[in-house]
Amino acid sequence: MPYINIKVTDERVTKKQKQKLIEGATQLVVEILQKDPKTTHVVIDEIAVDNWGVNGKQYSEFKTKTKK
Repeated sequence: MPYINIKVTDERVTKKQKQKLIEGATQLVVEILQKDPKTTHVVIDEIAVDNWGVNGKQYSEFKTKTKK
C-alpha cells in the first residue's frame, strides 16, 4: 500500500490543482512501481509560509524580499 505525502505552502492551491497532484502522483507510482491505484494513498499537507524555511529564513520573509 503506497503512501505519498506531498507538502506545499498554503498559497492558494486550488481543489483542481490538488486533484491533478493526486492523479499524477498515483499514476507515477502505478507506472514505475506497478502498484494498484486502489491501494495508493496520497495526502497533501498545506504548510503556512511562516512554517516553511528556505535559505535560513521563513519562506514568508524570503518571498517578500524576492518581490522587491
